[in-house]
Amino acid sequence: MDWTAWMGWGALGIALGVAIVVEAALVVVAAIVGRLVRRSRPRLEADFRPARRRGLVLAAMILTMGAVAAAWPEPVTRGIVLHVLVILVIGAAAWLVSALVVAAATRALRRYPIDIADNRAARRVHTQLTLARRVGVVVVWVLAAGIAVFTIPGAEALGTSLLASAGLASLVAGIAAQSVLGNVFAGIQLAFSGAIRVDDVVVARGEWGRIEEITLTYVILRVWDERRIVLPSTYFATTPFENWTRSSADLLGTVSLDVDWRVSPAAMRARLDEILAASPLWDGRASGLIVEDAVGGLVRVRALVSAANSSQQWDLRCHVREQLVEWIATTSPEALPKRRVTVAESARA
Repeated sequence: MDWTAWMGWGALGIALGVAIVVEAALVVVAAIVGRLVRRSRPRLEADFRPARRRGLVLAAMILTMGAVAAAWPEPVTRGIVLHVLVILVIGAAAWLVSALVVAAATRALRRYPIDIADNRAARRVHTQLTLARRVGVVVVWVLAAGIAVFTIPGAEALGTSLLASAGLASLVAGIAAQSVLGNVFAGIQLAFSGAIRVDDVVVARGEWGRIEEITLTYVILRVWDERRIVLPSTYFATTPFENWTRSSADLLGTVSLDVDWRVSPAAMRARLDEILAASPLWDGRASGLIVEDAVGGLVRVRALVSAANSSQQWDLRCHVREQLVEWIATTSPEALPKRRVTVAESARA
């Protein structure tokens, strides 16, 4: 290697050294700014910390590309190295933008807490922003991939020829991806139509549970025993299901008991009022007790109760049933269910 080549590589080393010094200065400045922001607004710094780190990676890529463009000694490989660095810069930029999208969505979601009593609007915002965040990240990377492809010389001609000969292939791909695209569009429809939201209480396929996650293609239902049921988005777009928290979380519930004809509905109604008045689960909206049937030797009594949400309604129904059973057994044993038979005279003889 002659002296000229050594001079060229030495110039490249100097350029890279300058780039390293500038990058180190940027790291120090970013650390100082991050520390200052953390003191006054720690959540803001925590949300944008990944973006700050990815910004430093992008700066390192740009500085390296500048050093190579200024001092790469071999003209033959200079274009190839620069093209690789351009693709890396595009990838680092997409990585940074996706972090900014996630951080912005996270900060927006924090303004709408769902751990409050009336969280219907907040759950709707959470559902829509979560899906929008995922769509935004996908769009960023798709655009970055498209930009990277079109930096390749001759990519436009290649794309034209592929489009000209892709009629049958596109038809086959469309048929193969029909169910996937259907789930994607169904997921977008669910998120922005408000049919279901994150933390909604639904009954689907005979299972009662809460919506834990809504993605572009599937919905995760967390049932009462901590199992997770993964359902395609098209299920909720095409199949009837129950949504117990669509407009509000408060619900009515009933408790039915079969008792003897000698029961006193008035006394039982008074006992129900006492039970509800002493229970913190009852929200005070509705209560009542009626005799809904009286056939077959038994009287069917139905108690109506109301609660603020489905979980409390279930607990309240169980509590009322237990207390009424105990009241009948201890205070009104004549109301216990009985079977009566008539013995014919011929049988006695």
